[in-house]
Amino acid sequence: MTLAVNIAQSGSSNVTFRNRIINGAMVIDQRNAGASVTPAGSANTYTLDRYGIYCSQSSKLTVQQSTTAPTGFTNSYLVTSSSAYSVTSSDEFNITQPIEGFNFSDMAWGTANAQTITLSFWVRSSLTGTFGGALRNSSLARNYPFSYTISTANTFEYKTITIAGDTSGTWVGATNGIGVYVGFSVGAGSSASGTAGAWAAGNKISATGATSVVGTNGATFYITGVQLEAGTTASPFEYRQYGTELSLCQRYYWYQSASPTSYAHFGPSFMTGGGNAQALLRWNVTMRTQPTITTTAANTFMVDSVSSITPSAISISFITDSTARASLTISGGTAGYGAALASQGAGAAQIYYSAEL
Repeated sequence: MTLAVNIAQSGSSNVTFRNRIINGAMVIDQRNAGASVTPAGSANTYTLDRYGIYCSQSSKLTVQQSTTAPTGFTNSYLVTSSSAYSVTSSDEFNITQPIEGFNFSDMAWGTANAQTITLSFWVRSSLTGTFGGALRNSSLARNYPFSYTISTANTFEYKTITIAGDTSGTWVGATNGIGVYVGFSVGAGSSASGTAGAWAAGNKISATGATSVVGTNGATFYITGVQLEAGTTASPFEYRQYGTELSLCQRYYWYQSASPTSYAHFGPSFMTGGGNAQALLRWNVTMRTQPTITTTAANTFMVDSVSSITPSAISISFITDSTARASLTISGGTAGYGAALASQGAGAAQIYYSAEL
């Protein structure tokens, strides 16, 4: 007997990766491990994995991973207002996840075949009223502001928003660029706000008249269970295994740490002379592009061979999407000796890799 199985390979019936949002349940926070962050002004600050928050003014809010969540979830993204700030016409306070083009190109936006998508999420605030957000293209030349209502303070509510795909404008296809920005505003001035429910030219992050979270001192805004999928109906939130979700996040950001093991090794090394050593850095997840790599101070590392040597300088070169070379300035090395790049102690040395959109 032959068992025929017909599984749709695209759209909201997809059995895997229906949800184009990564870390929608807010469970991954590699950078801060739940610690509170105060974003800088006029900058995009990445906080929980895959989420940036752009603040046009400094010190108006804090962000952190929270354990306050609706039933079925363990974490949420929490914004807390730090003052009663009245937004100016150009102000923007916006939580955004850019979705990579490879993960969105089948939506065919910018063509006559543009697909409809549905955005769903759980949200809670100490404020009530109409709130806003927007979808935008990579060049910020097309926008779709949306609005939703929070009816009861300090209570999680489930929201769904269906959006017809944009048949106009320029949208990135199957590349590692930005396929679409998905944003939730916590404060937007008049020039950053537009009419809800319609595609338009320009860069708008919210719906006109939306509640400003930063306008009330101590106001809170929580969001979790964020899902974007093809189709006109929201499906149940797509949970992925923690290891899978972490790997998806690590395509854009990850770090190497010796913690919790003392003197753990980062990679093989060899000495090219008395004053230099080189080490191979390799990672398991292929990153979106060649990452920007930063490290803790050189003296937090050591070249571990016959005896341990503390480097006085470290530089990174020959970076690909999966490997790089660390060059270390040392004293007293022996050319040709094998070694390992290691940490001076548990957690002392750190290497950070960022290929964010």
